[in-house]
Amino acid sequence: MTKVALCVPTRNAAAVAGPFLEGLSTQTLVDFDRLLIDSSSEDDTCHLFASAGFRIHQIPREIFDHGGTRQMAADLCGEADFLIFMTQDAVLAHPEALEALLGCFSDRRVGAAYGRQLPRPGAHPIEAHARLFNYPPQSRLKSLADRAEFGIKTAFFSDSFAAYRVQALRDVGGFPVPCPVSEDTFVAARLLLADWQIAYCADAAVYHSHDFGLADELRRYYQIGLFHARQPWLRQQFGEAEGEGGRFVRSECNYLWHNAPSLLPLSALRTVVKYVGYRLGLMGKVVPARLQRLLNGR
Repeated sequence: MTKVALCVPTRNAAAVAGPFLEGLSTQTLVDFDRLLIDSSSEDDTCHLFASAGFRIHQIPREIFDHGGTRQMAADLCGEADFLIFMTQDAVLAHPEALEALLGCFSDRRVGAAYGRQLPRPGAHPIEAHARLFNYPPQSRLKSLADRAEFGIKTAFFSDSFAAYRVQALRDVGGFPVPCPVSEDTFVAARLLLADWQIAYCADAAVYHSHDFGLADELRRYYQIGLFHARQPWLRQQFGEAEGEGGRFVRSECNYLWHNAPSLLPLSALRTVVKYVGYRLGLMGKVVPARLQRLLNGR
């Protein structure tokens, strides 16, 4: 019998637990284990999720790591055949979302699948465009052969709402530890290089988006650049990120021109901030220690 586990890392999630658990309660998929890895929440997170049938595993806040914590979840769900990961602020958009996502694995070549992320209600136009650009309405399978056309976008993946075939995950060594960002891209790239395929399932959707400020964008893209600097094989195998960045900027400008032209100057500023952050990350240890601490949010 196929075993499925849903794993959710949390930190002070009480404010978003209601919509999350309500969406989960309507799912047509009902037979799965539920694991919460909580980073020492100071609110009612653990109580709320335990009441919804989650097994709770608490860790000190200081040891949370995007790759390490997800690998911990995989280890704690060692008997599962498939692992579904969601973040606390992702809200399932329809009752068939989990079932549709797992349906991708009927193709035995698929090692991992990720769902569509829709802009949250009331999303800022710049925030909305990012989701519409990265998560189109058409599903597709991605293989290593696609890197000639899509470059580094081939390895695009998000475990804010995703599932992994456990055997495939083990084949590529699991999640990287430690890994503060982009653990999902790391695993997706490893899977592609090992001849697994990645499924994007537009029929499985969540509401999930963020209105990042300029400081947030600077830190986020610094971390992505740092990740790329520490994992040079990713750019060697799939190409540089700047090409995909240029396509995103052109798409955003076109979207804002037709929907919110007054935001074009802000869009241009955000683009500069993201580029500077990414390039600083690529420079790694050349960046002065004090600036590194600021960019790391310390």
